[in-house]
Amino acid sequence: MQPVRLGETTVQECERCHGLWLDVRSFESICASREQQAAVLGGASPAPHNTAQDDLPVRYVPCPRCAQLMNRVNFARCSGVIVDVCKGHGTWFDREELTRIVEFIREGGLEASRRKEKSHIEEERRKLRDEQFVTLRVKSMGTKLGAFDEGHISGIASARGLLKFLLD
Repeated sequence: MQPVRLGETTVQECERCHGLWLDVRSFESICASREQQAAVLGGASPAPHNTAQDDLPVRYVPCPRCAQLMNRVNFARCSGVIVDVCKGHGTWFDREELTRIVEFIREGGLEASRRKEKSHIEEERRKLRDEQFVTLRVKSMGTKLGAFDEGHISGIASARGLLKFLLD
């Protein structure tokens, strides 16, 4: 691999496949800086016309630093760009993947992903609060009626339809 300058960031490029290796800090810098993103887009080579790479079998590649196999991750969980990540060392981008990620970020994809994740977390918290409320309510009903033991309570707590009927 040879060093290549992208704006203020130096990355490592494979001369054979034109893949890029970015350490963690360099990638974070590109994600955060519009100037860095412009440098990536300005230095991008045209996308190849043959996109048969989608048909290639999945390969796990080793980290250039520690030689451990990297994890394949869908960037931002929704970008559609699958990159190879070594959590401690950096990210490997096949040809054009960094450009596609920068385009995703500039089109608002990162913010949309964060909003979606936040909404999902809020929904999970709401469900947990509802389940806790229902469980407490059923336990209090069981105590008053003296007819429920712990096994029955957990079974009833998971049967939302019956609980709704009991609470109404």
